[in-house]
Amino acid sequence: MSLHRVSSMSSYEHVRGSSPARSEHRKMSFNPVGTWVPSAAKEEPVGAFEVSKTRRIVQVAIAVVYCLFAAGIVFGYAALKPVLLEEDVYRDACPKLRTQADNTCYEQEIRLNLMFTTAAVATNVCALPVGTVLDRYGPRVSGIIGSILLTIGALFFAFAPEIPFDGYIPGYFFLALGGPFVFISSFQLSNTFPRHSGLILALLTGAFDSSSAIFLFYRLIYDATNHAFTPQKFFLVYLVVPTCIFIAQITLMPKNSYKTVGELVSHAEDPSNDIRPTDNHITDESRLDRLGEERRQHRESVVSETTALLGRKGEEGDRQTQQGERKKQISGVWGALHGRSALQQIKTPWFILITLFTVIQMTRINYFVATIRTQYEHLLSSHDKAVLVNHVFDVALPVGGVCAIPMIGLVLDNTSTPFVLGLLVSVASAIGILGLLPYLWAAYANIILFVLYRPLYYTAVSDYAAKVFGFHTFGKVYGLIICLAGLLNFVQSALDAATHKVFGGDPVPINVLLLVVAFLVGVALVGFVWYKSRKMGRDRLEDEAEGATERLMPEPNGEVDESG
Repeated sequence: MSLHRVSSMSSYEHVRGSSPARSEHRKMSFNPVGTWVPSAAKEEPVGAFEVSKTRRIVQVAIAVVYCLFAAGIVFGYAALKPVLLEEDVYRDACPKLRTQADNTCYEQEIRLNLMFTTAAVATNVCALPVGTVLDRYGPRVSGIIGSILLTIGALFFAFAPEIPFDGYIPGYFFLALGGPFVFISSFQLSNTFPRHSGLILALLTGAFDSSSAIFLFYRLIYDATNHAFTPQKFFLVYLVVPTCIFIAQITLMPKNSYKTVGELVSHAEDPSNDIRPTDNHITDESRLDRLGEERRQHRESVVSETTALLGRKGEEGDRQTQQGERKKQISGVWGALHGRSALQQIKTPWFILITLFTVIQMTRINYFVATIRTQYEHLLSSHDKAVLVNHVFDVALPVGGVCAIPMIGLVLDNTSTPFVLGLLVSVASAIGILGLLPYLWAAYANIILFVLYRPLYYTAVSDYAAKVFGFHTFGKVYGLIICLAGLLNFVQSALDAATHKVFGGDPVPINVLLLVVAFLVGVALVGFVWYKSRKMGRDRLEDEAEGATERLMPEPNGEVDESG
Protein backbone atom coordinates (compact mmCIF):
# COMPACT_ATOMS: atom_id res chain seq x y z
CA MET A 1 0.00 0.00 0.00
CA SER A 2 1.01 3.56 -0.59
CA LEU A 3 -0.19 7.12 -0.18
CA HIS A 4 -0.95 9.83 -2.73
CA ARG A 5 1.75 12.45 -2.20
CA VAL A 6 -0.66 15.34 -2.76
CA SER A 7 -0.62 18.55 -0.76
CA SER A 8 -3.76 20.38 0.22
CA MET A 9 -1.84 23.62 -0.21
CA SER A 10 -0.99 22.99 -3.82
CA SER A 11 -4.55 22.04 -4.62
CA TYR A 12 -5.65 25.42 -3.23
CA GLU A 13 -3.55 27.40 -5.67
CA HIS A 14 -4.26 24.96 -8.51
CA VAL A 15 -8.02 25.26 -8.28
CA ARG A 16 -8.12 29.01 -7.79
CA GLY A 17 -6.28 29.42 -11.05
CA SER A 18 -8.47 27.09 -13.06
CA SER A 19 -11.55 27.59 -15.09
CA PRO A 20 -14.82 26.40 -13.55
CA ALA A 21 -15.45 24.38 -16.64
CA ARG A 22 -12.36 22.32 -16.09
CA SER A 23 -12.28 18.93 -14.43
CA GLU A 24 -10.23 20.22 -11.48
CA HIS A 25 -13.52 21.23 -9.88
CA ARG A 26 -14.89 17.72 -9.82
CA LYS A 27 -15.21 15.82 -6.60
CA MET A 28 -11.93 14.39 -5.28
CA SER A 29 -12.19 10.67 -5.87
CA PHE A 30 -10.72 7.65 -4.13
CA ASN A 31 -12.42 5.35 -6.62
CA PRO A 32 -9.99 3.64 -9.03
CA VAL A 33 -12.63 2.34 -11.40
CA GLY A 34 -15.97 4.03 -10.87
CA THR A 35 -17.37 7.35 -12.04
CA TRP A 36 -17.84 10.53 -10.12
CA VAL A 37 -20.84 10.72 -7.82
CA PRO A 38 -23.95 11.86 -9.73
CA SER A 39 -25.20 15.37 -9.08
CA ALA A 40 -28.15 14.18 -7.03
CA ALA A 41 -25.84 12.42 -4.64
CA LYS A 42 -23.49 15.32 -3.97
CA GLU A 43 -23.22 16.65 -0.43
CA GLU A 44 -22.11 20.04 0.84
CA PRO A 45 -18.32 20.17 1.27
CA VAL A 46 -17.27 19.64 4.87
CA GLY A 47 -14.65 22.21 5.81
CA ALA A 48 -12.24 21.67 8.66
CA PHE A 49 -13.19 25.08 10.08
CA GLU A 50 -16.74 23.79 10.65
CA VAL A 51 -15.46 21.29 13.23
CA SER A 52 -13.78 22.28 16.49
CA LYS A 53 -10.00 22.02 16.64
CA THR A 54 -10.18 19.66 19.61
CA ARG A 55 -12.49 17.27 17.81
CA ARG A 56 -10.26 17.25 14.74
CA ILE A 57 -7.19 16.49 16.85
CA VAL A 58 -9.05 13.64 18.54
CA GLN A 59 -10.16 12.26 15.15
CA VAL A 60 -6.60 12.23 13.81
CA ALA A 61 -5.25 10.66 17.00
CA ILE A 62 -7.90 7.92 16.98
CA ALA A 63 -7.28 7.16 13.29
CA VAL A 64 -3.54 6.82 13.89
CA VAL A 65 -4.17 4.46 16.83
CA TYR A 66 -6.61 2.17 15.06
CA CYS A 67 -4.47 2.11 11.90
CA LEU A 68 -1.61 1.02 14.15
CA PHE A 69 -3.69 -1.95 15.34
CA ALA A 70 -5.52 -2.86 12.14
CA ALA A 71 -4.27 -1.33 8.88
CA GLY A 72 -1.58 -3.80 7.83
CA ILE A 73 -1.31 -6.48 10.50
CA VAL A 74 -1.31 -9.27 7.91
CA PHE A 75 2.18 -8.17 6.84
CA GLY A 76 3.43 -9.33 10.22
CA TYR A 77 3.07 -12.86 8.90
CA ALA A 78 6.76 -13.65 9.42
CA ALA A 79 6.25 -13.17 13.19
CA LEU A 80 2.97 -15.12 13.29
CA LYS A 81 4.18 -18.09 11.26
CA PRO A 82 6.41 -19.57 14.03
CA VAL A 83 3.40 -19.52 16.38
CA LEU A 84 1.28 -21.35 13.84
CA LEU A 85 4.04 -23.93 13.42
CA GLU A 86 4.20 -24.41 17.18
CA GLU A 87 0.44 -24.87 17.23
CA ASP A 88 0.73 -27.57 14.53
CA VAL A 89 -1.42 -25.67 12.07
CA TYR A 90 -1.63 -27.79 8.90
CA ARG A 91 0.73 -30.35 10.51
CA ASP A 92 -1.76 -33.06 9.60
CA ALA A 93 -0.60 -32.56 6.00
CA CYS A 94 2.79 -34.14 6.86
CA PRO A 95 2.29 -36.97 9.42
CA LYS A 96 5.89 -38.21 9.03
CA LEU A 97 7.13 -35.09 10.85
CA ARG A 98 4.83 -35.20 13.85
CA THR A 99 7.78 -35.87 16.17
CA GLN A 100 10.16 -33.34 14.54
CA ALA A 101 9.10 -30.03 16.02
CA ASP A 102 11.78 -28.02 14.25
CA ASN A 103 10.86 -28.99 10.71
CA THR A 104 8.00 -28.58 8.29
CA CYS A 105 7.06 -30.47 5.19
CA TYR A 106 6.37 -29.14 1.72
CA GLU A 107 2.58 -29.43 2.08
CA GLN A 108 2.47 -27.55 5.39
CA GLU A 109 4.81 -24.83 4.14
CA ILE A 110 2.76 -24.34 0.96
CA ARG A 111 -0.56 -24.05 2.82
CA LEU A 112 0.80 -21.62 5.39
CA ASN A 113 2.35 -19.44 2.70
CA LEU A 114 -0.83 -19.61 0.63
CA MET A 115 -2.60 -18.02 3.58
CA PHE A 116 -0.28 -15.02 3.39
CA THR A 117 -0.29 -14.91 -0.42
CA THR A 118 -4.10 -14.77 -0.46
CA ALA A 119 -4.06 -11.97 2.10
CA ALA A 120 -1.43 -9.99 0.15
CA VAL A 121 -3.46 -10.30 -3.04
CA ALA A 122 -6.65 -9.28 -1.22
CA THR A 123 -5.00 -6.20 0.25
CA ASN A 124 -3.99 -4.90 -3.18
CA VAL A 125 -7.12 -5.84 -5.10
CA CYS A 126 -9.27 -4.46 -2.29
CA ALA A 127 -8.29 -0.91 -3.29
CA LEU A 128 -10.92 -1.12 -6.05
CA PRO A 129 -14.04 -1.71 -3.89
CA VAL A 130 -12.69 0.51 -1.09
CA GLY A 131 -12.47 3.45 -3.47
CA THR A 132 -16.02 2.89 -4.69
CA VAL A 133 -17.48 2.64 -1.18
CA LEU A 134 -15.52 5.65 0.04
CA ASP A 135 -16.63 7.83 -2.88
CA ARG A 136 -20.28 6.90 -2.67
CA TYR A 137 -20.91 6.39 1.02
CA GLY A 138 -18.16 8.24 2.85
CA PRO A 139 -15.44 7.32 5.36
CA ARG A 140 -17.81 6.33 8.16
CA VAL A 141 -19.45 3.55 6.17
CA SER A 142 -16.05 2.45 4.90
CA GLY A 143 -14.68 2.31 8.44
CA ILE A 144 -17.68 0.35 9.70
CA ILE A 145 -17.30 -2.19 6.89
CA GLY A 146 -13.62 -2.51 7.81
CA SER A 147 -14.47 -3.19 11.46
CA ILE A 148 -16.97 -5.88 10.44
CA LEU A 149 -14.44 -7.57 8.16
CA LEU A 150 -11.81 -7.50 10.91
CA THR A 151 -14.32 -9.07 13.29
CA ILE A 152 -15.12 -11.87 10.85
CA GLY A 153 -11.42 -12.51 10.27
CA ALA A 154 -10.62 -12.65 13.99
CA LEU A 155 -13.53 -15.03 14.68
CA PHE A 156 -12.50 -17.34 11.83
CA PHE A 157 -8.94 -17.47 13.13
CA ALA A 158 -9.97 -17.93 16.76
CA PHE A 159 -12.25 -20.90 16.07
CA ALA A 160 -10.37 -22.37 13.09
CA PRO A 161 -9.40 -25.55 15.04
CA GLU A 162 -13.04 -26.19 15.95
CA ILE A 163 -14.88 -25.59 12.69
CA PRO A 164 -15.28 -28.40 10.11
CA PHE A 165 -13.41 -26.56 7.34
CA ASP A 166 -10.18 -24.60 6.97
CA GLY A 167 -10.75 -21.34 8.82
CA TYR A 168 -7.20 -20.01 8.71
CA ILE A 169 -7.10 -18.89 5.08
CA PRO A 170 -10.51 -17.15 5.13
CA GLY A 171 -9.66 -15.68 8.54
CA TYR A 172 -6.45 -14.10 7.27
CA PHE A 173 -8.25 -13.10 4.09
CA PHE A 174 -10.87 -11.10 6.00
CA LEU A 175 -8.20 -9.49 8.19
CA ALA A 176 -6.50 -8.40 4.96
CA LEU A 177 -9.76 -6.98 3.56
CA GLY A 178 -10.55 -5.04 6.72
CA GLY A 179 -7.22 -3.21 6.79
CA PRO A 180 -7.63 -1.12 3.59
CA PHE A 181 -11.22 -0.16 4.47
CA VAL A 182 -9.96 1.28 7.76
CA PHE A 183 -6.71 2.72 6.41
CA ILE A 184 -7.72 4.31 3.09
CA SER A 185 -10.79 5.95 4.64
CA SER A 186 -8.40 7.80 6.99
CA PHE A 187 -6.54 9.62 4.19
CA GLN A 188 -9.10 12.41 4.10
CA LEU A 189 -8.16 13.37 7.67
CA SER A 190 -5.05 15.05 6.25
CA ASN A 191 -7.43 17.87 5.32
CA THR A 192 -8.35 18.54 8.96
CA PHE A 193 -5.21 20.68 9.27
CA PRO A 194 -4.12 21.67 5.74
CA ARG A 195 -0.85 23.24 6.92
CA HIS A 196 0.10 19.92 8.50
CA SER A 197 -1.36 17.55 5.92
CA GLY A 198 2.05 16.03 5.19
CA LEU A 199 2.64 15.28 8.87
CA ILE A 200 -0.77 13.63 9.22
CA LEU A 201 -0.18 11.45 6.16
CA ALA A 202 3.24 10.53 7.54
CA LEU A 203 1.66 9.51 10.87
CA LEU A 204 -0.93 7.36 9.10
CA THR A 205 1.73 5.78 6.89
CA GLY A 206 3.92 5.12 9.90
CA ALA A 207 0.98 3.53 11.71
CA PHE A 208 0.36 1.26 8.71
CA ASP A 209 3.99 0.18 8.54
CA SER A 210 4.17 -0.33 12.31
CA SER A 211 0.98 -2.40 12.43
CA SER A 212 2.98 -5.42 11.26
CA ALA A 213 4.50 -5.41 14.76
CA ILE A 214 1.21 -6.52 16.34
CA PHE A 215 1.98 -10.18 15.60
CA LEU A 216 5.54 -9.65 16.82
CA PHE A 217 4.28 -8.55 20.23
CA TYR A 218 1.85 -11.46 20.25
CA ARG A 219 4.64 -13.91 19.51
CA LEU A 220 6.71 -12.48 22.36
CA ILE A 221 3.77 -12.89 24.74
CA TYR A 222 3.16 -16.39 23.39
CA ASP A 223 6.77 -17.37 24.14
CA ALA A 224 6.77 -15.62 27.54
CA THR A 225 3.64 -17.52 28.66
CA ASN A 226 5.11 -20.85 27.54
CA HIS A 227 2.56 -21.07 24.71
CA ALA A 228 -0.39 -20.62 27.10
CA PHE A 229 -1.65 -17.53 25.27
CA THR A 230 -2.92 -19.45 22.26
CA PRO A 231 -3.99 -17.93 18.93
CA GLN A 232 -7.61 -18.45 19.96
CA LYS A 233 -7.14 -16.34 23.09
CA PHE A 234 -5.24 -13.67 21.18
CA PHE A 235 -7.83 -13.27 18.43
CA LEU A 236 -10.69 -13.21 20.92
CA VAL A 237 -8.90 -10.39 22.73
CA TYR A 238 -8.20 -8.74 19.37
CA LEU A 239 -11.96 -8.36 18.86
CA VAL A 240 -11.62 -5.28 21.08
CA VAL A 241 -9.92 -3.50 18.13
CA PRO A 242 -12.75 -3.73 15.55
CA THR A 243 -15.27 -3.04 18.33
CA CYS A 244 -13.50 0.21 19.23
CA ILE A 245 -13.22 1.14 15.55
CA PHE A 246 -16.97 0.62 15.12
CA ILE A 247 -17.76 2.75 18.18
CA ALA A 248 -15.38 5.48 17.04
CA GLN A 249 -16.96 5.58 13.58
CA ILE A 250 -20.50 6.08 14.86
CA THR A 251 -19.59 8.56 17.62
CA LEU A 252 -16.49 10.63 16.73
CA MET A 253 -15.29 10.10 13.18
CA PRO A 254 -16.71 12.21 10.30
CA LYS A 255 -19.58 10.88 8.24
CA ASN A 256 -18.39 12.69 5.11
CA SER A 257 -14.82 13.27 4.00
CA TYR A 258 -13.10 16.51 4.86
CA LYS A 259 -12.55 18.38 1.63
CA THR A 260 -9.27 19.72 0.32
CA VAL A 261 -8.71 23.46 0.39
CA GLY A 262 -9.09 23.52 -3.38
CA GLU A 263 -12.50 21.84 -3.26
CA LEU A 264 -13.74 24.21 -0.57
CA VAL A 265 -12.63 27.33 -2.40
CA SER A 266 -13.97 26.00 -5.71
CA HIS A 267 -17.38 25.36 -4.18
CA ALA A 268 -17.43 28.68 -2.35
CA GLU A 269 -16.46 30.80 -5.38
CA ASP A 270 -19.10 29.29 -7.65
CA PRO A 271 -22.17 31.62 -7.59
CA SER A 272 -24.37 28.83 -8.99
CA ASN A 273 -24.28 27.27 -5.53
CA ASP A 274 -26.51 30.10 -4.33
CA ILE A 275 -29.37 28.49 -6.26
CA ARG A 276 -31.02 25.39 -4.81
CA PRO A 277 -33.71 23.11 -6.32
CA THR A 278 -36.04 23.97 -3.41
CA ASP A 279 -36.03 27.63 -4.48
CA ASN A 280 -38.53 26.78 -7.23
CA HIS A 281 -41.20 26.35 -4.57
CA ILE A 282 -40.66 29.83 -3.09
CA THR A 283 -42.84 32.55 -4.61
CA ASP A 284 -41.81 35.42 -2.31
CA GLU A 285 -39.16 37.41 -4.23
CA SER A 286 -37.89 39.20 -1.12
CA ARG A 287 -37.36 35.89 0.65
CA LEU A 288 -35.45 34.55 -2.37
CA ASP A 289 -33.26 37.67 -2.38
CA ARG A 290 -32.62 37.28 1.35
CA LEU A 291 -31.68 33.61 0.98
CA GLY A 292 -29.40 34.44 -1.93
CA GLU A 293 -27.63 37.11 0.10
CA GLU A 294 -27.21 34.75 3.07
CA ARG A 295 -25.72 32.10 0.81
CA ARG A 296 -23.37 34.62 -0.80
CA GLN A 297 -22.16 35.74 2.62
CA HIS A 298 -21.71 32.10 3.62
CA ARG A 299 -19.60 31.47 0.52
CA GLU A 300 -17.41 34.45 1.33
CA SER A 301 -17.01 33.27 4.91
CA VAL A 302 -15.93 29.83 3.63
CA VAL A 303 -13.14 31.46 1.60
CA SER A 304 -12.14 33.54 4.61
CA GLU A 305 -12.14 30.57 7.00
CA THR A 306 -10.26 28.45 4.50
CA THR A 307 -7.58 31.10 4.12
CA ALA A 308 -7.30 31.24 7.90
CA LEU A 309 -6.72 27.47 7.94
CA LEU A 310 -3.68 27.99 5.75
CA GLY A 311 -2.20 30.53 8.11
CA ARG A 312 -0.36 33.80 7.44
CA LYS A 313 -2.91 34.78 4.80
CA GLY A 314 -1.78 32.33 2.19
CA GLU A 315 1.96 32.95 2.47
CA GLU A 316 2.45 29.29 3.33
CA GLY A 317 0.33 28.34 0.33
CA ASP A 318 2.46 30.53 -1.95
CA ARG A 319 5.64 28.99 -0.57
CA GLN A 320 4.40 25.44 -1.09
CA THR A 321 3.18 26.31 -4.58
CA GLN A 322 6.70 27.48 -5.47
CA GLN A 323 8.13 24.29 -3.98
CA GLY A 324 5.63 22.27 -6.01
CA GLU A 325 6.75 23.95 -9.24
CA ARG A 326 10.38 23.23 -8.36
CA LYS A 327 9.59 19.54 -7.74
CA LYS A 328 7.84 19.33 -11.11
CA GLN A 329 10.95 20.66 -12.85
CA ILE A 330 13.25 18.29 -10.94
CA SER A 331 11.16 15.19 -11.70
CA GLY A 332 11.86 15.48 -15.43
CA VAL A 333 8.70 13.58 -16.36
CA TRP A 334 5.93 15.69 -14.88
CA GLY A 335 2.97 15.85 -17.23
CA ALA A 336 4.23 13.19 -19.64
CA LEU A 337 0.72 11.78 -20.19
CA HIS A 338 -1.45 14.37 -18.46
CA GLY A 339 -4.66 15.09 -20.31
CA ARG A 340 -4.94 11.66 -21.93
CA SER A 341 -7.65 9.16 -21.07
CA ALA A 342 -6.85 6.22 -18.84
CA LEU A 343 -7.28 3.86 -21.80
CA GLN A 344 -4.76 5.81 -23.85
CA GLN A 345 -2.32 5.84 -20.94
CA ILE A 346 -2.38 2.10 -20.27
CA LYS A 347 -1.44 1.39 -23.90
CA THR A 348 1.90 3.19 -23.54
CA PRO A 349 5.32 1.85 -22.43
CA TRP A 350 5.04 4.22 -19.44
CA PHE A 351 2.29 1.98 -18.04
CA ILE A 352 3.46 -1.40 -19.33
CA LEU A 353 7.00 -1.13 -17.96
CA ILE A 354 6.04 0.20 -14.52
CA THR A 355 3.38 -2.53 -14.25
CA LEU A 356 5.88 -5.29 -15.10
CA PHE A 357 8.36 -3.81 -12.63
CA THR A 358 5.69 -3.59 -9.91
CA VAL A 359 4.51 -7.16 -10.48
CA ILE A 360 8.03 -8.53 -10.14
CA GLN A 361 9.04 -6.41 -7.16
CA MET A 362 5.81 -7.04 -5.25
CA THR A 363 6.21 -10.78 -5.85
CA ARG A 364 9.80 -10.63 -4.57
CA ILE A 365 8.81 -8.63 -1.49
CA ASN A 366 5.91 -10.86 -0.45
CA TYR A 367 7.81 -14.05 -1.29
CA PHE A 368 10.66 -12.97 0.99
CA VAL A 369 8.27 -12.08 3.84
CA ALA A 370 6.57 -15.47 3.56
CA THR A 371 9.70 -17.62 3.31
CA ILE A 372 12.47 -15.81 5.17
CA ARG A 373 12.94 -18.53 7.81
CA THR A 374 12.97 -21.48 5.41
CA GLN A 375 15.30 -19.64 3.03
CA TYR A 376 17.88 -18.99 5.73
CA GLU A 377 17.53 -22.45 7.21
CA HIS A 378 18.92 -23.69 3.92
CA LEU A 379 21.41 -20.88 3.28
CA LEU A 380 22.89 -20.90 6.79
CA SER A 381 22.44 -24.65 7.34
CA SER A 382 21.20 -23.87 10.85
CA HIS A 383 17.69 -23.75 12.26
CA ASP A 384 18.80 -21.63 15.23
CA LYS A 385 20.48 -19.00 13.04
CA ALA A 386 17.44 -18.89 10.79
CA VAL A 387 15.21 -18.29 13.82
CA LEU A 388 17.52 -15.47 14.92
CA VAL A 389 17.35 -13.88 11.46
CA ASN A 390 13.56 -14.23 11.50
CA HIS A 391 13.36 -12.48 14.90
CA VAL A 392 15.56 -9.62 13.71
CA PHE A 393 13.37 -9.24 10.63
CA ASP A 394 10.19 -9.17 12.75
CA VAL A 395 11.51 -6.15 14.63
CA ALA A 396 13.18 -4.43 11.67
CA LEU A 397 10.14 -4.51 9.37
CA PRO A 398 7.94 -2.04 11.30
CA VAL A 399 10.88 0.02 12.56
CA GLY A 400 12.36 0.34 9.09
CA GLY A 401 9.03 1.47 7.67
CA VAL A 402 8.85 4.35 10.15
CA CYS A 403 12.52 5.32 9.85
CA ALA A 404 12.28 5.42 6.05
CA ILE A 405 9.55 8.09 5.96
CA PRO A 406 11.80 11.21 6.09
CA MET A 407 14.31 9.61 3.71
CA ILE A 408 11.56 8.86 1.20
CA GLY A 409 10.36 12.46 1.21
CA LEU A 410 13.87 13.81 0.65
CA VAL A 411 14.57 11.41 -2.21
CA LEU A 412 11.30 11.88 -4.07
CA ASP A 413 11.18 15.67 -3.65
CA ASN A 414 14.79 16.44 -4.54
CA THR A 415 15.77 13.95 -7.25
CA SER A 416 14.54 13.16 -10.74
CA THR A 417 12.22 10.26 -11.49
CA PRO A 418 14.88 8.43 -13.59
CA PHE A 419 17.24 8.68 -10.60
CA VAL A 420 14.58 7.31 -8.23
CA LEU A 421 13.86 4.38 -10.53
CA GLY A 422 17.58 3.73 -10.93
CA LEU A 423 17.93 3.74 -7.15
CA LEU A 424 15.09 1.21 -6.85
CA VAL A 425 16.72 -1.11 -9.39
CA SER A 426 20.13 -0.78 -7.73
CA VAL A 427 18.88 -1.46 -4.20
CA ALA A 428 16.65 -4.32 -5.39
CA SER A 429 19.66 -5.87 -7.14
CA ALA A 430 21.78 -5.49 -4.01
CA ILE A 431 19.04 -7.18 -1.97
CA GLY A 432 18.91 -10.00 -4.51
CA ILE A 433 22.66 -10.55 -4.39
CA LEU A 434 22.78 -10.48 -0.57
CA GLY A 435 19.97 -13.02 -0.53
CA LEU A 436 22.22 -15.50 -2.30
CA LEU A 437 25.10 -15.35 0.18
CA PRO A 438 25.30 -18.01 2.94
CA TYR A 439 26.58 -15.65 5.63
CA LEU A 440 24.93 -14.21 8.73
CA TRP A 441 26.26 -10.68 8.06
CA ALA A 442 24.75 -10.85 4.56
CA ALA A 443 21.39 -11.84 6.06
CA TYR A 444 21.41 -8.82 8.37
CA ALA A 445 22.51 -6.47 5.58
CA ASN A 446 19.76 -7.93 3.40
CA ILE A 447 17.14 -7.25 6.10
CA ILE A 448 18.30 -3.64 6.62
CA LEU A 449 18.11 -2.87 2.90
CA PHE A 450 14.80 -4.71 2.53
CA VAL A 451 12.93 -2.88 5.31
CA LEU A 452 14.09 0.49 3.94
CA TYR A 453 13.45 -0.45 0.32
CA ARG A 454 9.89 -1.73 0.81
CA PRO A 455 8.22 1.62 1.76
CA LEU A 456 10.42 3.50 -0.73
CA TYR A 457 9.31 1.20 -3.53
CA TYR A 458 5.57 1.48 -2.78
CA THR A 459 5.71 5.27 -2.43
CA ALA A 460 7.91 5.72 -5.50
CA VAL A 461 5.45 3.80 -7.70
CA SER A 462 2.54 6.01 -6.58
CA ASP A 463 4.73 9.10 -7.04
CA TYR A 464 5.62 7.95 -10.57
CA ALA A 465 1.95 7.39 -11.40
CA ALA A 466 0.96 10.84 -10.16
CA LYS A 467 3.74 12.63 -12.07
CA VAL A 468 3.40 10.69 -15.32
CA PHE A 469 -0.33 9.93 -15.59
CA GLY A 470 -1.78 12.86 -13.63
CA PHE A 471 -4.28 13.08 -10.80
CA HIS A 472 -7.42 12.91 -12.93
CA THR A 473 -6.70 9.31 -13.95
CA PHE A 474 -4.52 8.45 -10.95
CA GLY A 475 -7.10 6.26 -9.21
CA LYS A 476 -7.88 4.19 -12.29
CA VAL A 477 -4.31 3.77 -13.56
CA TYR A 478 -2.55 3.29 -10.23
CA GLY A 479 -5.37 1.07 -8.99
CA LEU A 480 -4.99 -1.10 -12.10
CA ILE A 481 -1.21 -1.37 -11.57
CA ILE A 482 -1.61 -2.50 -7.95
CA CYS A 483 -4.55 -4.77 -8.78
CA LEU A 484 -2.66 -6.60 -11.54
CA ALA A 485 0.42 -6.91 -9.34
CA GLY A 486 -1.71 -8.29 -6.52
CA LEU A 487 -3.45 -10.87 -8.68
CA LEU A 488 -0.18 -12.08 -10.19
CA ASN A 489 1.22 -12.55 -6.67
CA PHE A 490 -0.44 -15.96 -6.73
CA VAL A 491 2.68 -17.03 -8.64
CA GLN A 492 4.28 -17.25 -5.18
CA SER A 493 2.67 -20.65 -4.76
CA ALA A 494 4.40 -21.85 -7.93
CA LEU A 495 7.71 -20.45 -6.67
CA ASP A 496 7.22 -22.28 -3.37
CA ALA A 497 6.46 -25.51 -5.19
CA ALA A 498 9.54 -25.18 -7.40
CA THR A 499 11.77 -24.43 -4.40
CA HIS A 500 10.64 -27.49 -2.45
CA LYS A 501 9.92 -29.99 -5.20
CA VAL A 502 12.37 -29.12 -7.97
CA PHE A 503 15.31 -27.65 -6.04
CA GLY A 504 15.03 -29.61 -2.80
CA GLY A 505 14.42 -26.57 -0.61
CA ASP A 506 17.28 -24.52 -2.08
CA PRO A 507 16.02 -20.92 -2.55
CA VAL A 508 19.01 -19.78 -4.62
CA PRO A 509 17.73 -20.79 -8.12
CA ILE A 510 14.40 -18.99 -7.63
CA ASN A 511 16.11 -15.94 -6.15
CA VAL A 512 18.53 -15.82 -9.07
CA LEU A 513 15.63 -16.02 -11.52
CA LEU A 514 13.76 -13.19 -9.76
CA LEU A 515 16.96 -11.12 -9.56
CA VAL A 516 17.72 -11.44 -13.27
CA VAL A 517 14.15 -10.78 -14.44
CA ALA A 518 13.79 -7.79 -12.10
CA PHE A 519 17.12 -6.36 -13.24
CA LEU A 520 16.29 -6.67 -16.95
CA VAL A 521 12.84 -5.13 -16.58
CA GLY A 522 14.25 -2.45 -14.28
CA VAL A 523 16.98 -1.49 -16.74
CA ALA A 524 14.39 -1.27 -19.54
CA LEU A 525 12.17 0.96 -17.37
CA VAL A 526 15.01 3.25 -16.28
CA GLY A 527 16.37 3.49 -19.83
CA PHE A 528 12.98 4.37 -21.29
CA VAL A 529 12.14 6.98 -18.62
CA TRP A 530 15.63 8.51 -18.82
CA TYR A 531 15.36 8.83 -22.62
CA LYS A 532 11.88 10.37 -22.41
CA SER A 533 12.98 12.69 -19.61
CA ARG A 534 15.85 14.04 -21.70
CA LYS A 535 13.56 14.46 -24.71
CA MET A 536 10.97 16.32 -22.62
CA GLY A 537 13.73 18.54 -21.26
CA ARG A 538 14.96 19.41 -24.76
CA ASP A 539 11.40 20.11 -25.93
CA ARG A 540 10.82 22.38 -22.96
CA LEU A 541 14.02 24.34 -23.63
CA GLU A 542 13.07 24.72 -27.31
CA ASP A 543 9.60 26.00 -26.34
CA GLU A 544 11.15 28.50 -23.94
CA ALA A 545 13.60 29.63 -26.59
CA GLU A 546 10.84 30.08 -29.15
CA GLY A 547 8.80 32.03 -26.63
CA ALA A 548 11.74 34.30 -25.87
CA THR A 549 12.35 34.88 -29.59
CA GLU A 550 8.71 35.83 -30.16
CA ARG A 551 8.79 38.30 -27.27
CA LEU A 552 11.98 39.97 -28.54
CA MET A 553 10.99 40.03 -32.25
CA PRO A 554 11.14 43.70 -33.52
CA GLU A 555 7.94 45.19 -34.88
CA PRO A 556 7.93 46.96 -38.28
CA ASN A 557 8.15 50.33 -36.48
CA GLY A 558 11.37 49.23 -34.78
CA GLU A 559 9.89 48.63 -31.36
CA VAL A 560 10.40 45.32 -29.57
CA ASP A 561 7.25 43.23 -29.11
CA GLU A 562 7.22 42.05 -25.47
CA SER A 563 3.57 41.07 -25.34
CA GLY A 564 4.26 37.37 -26.08
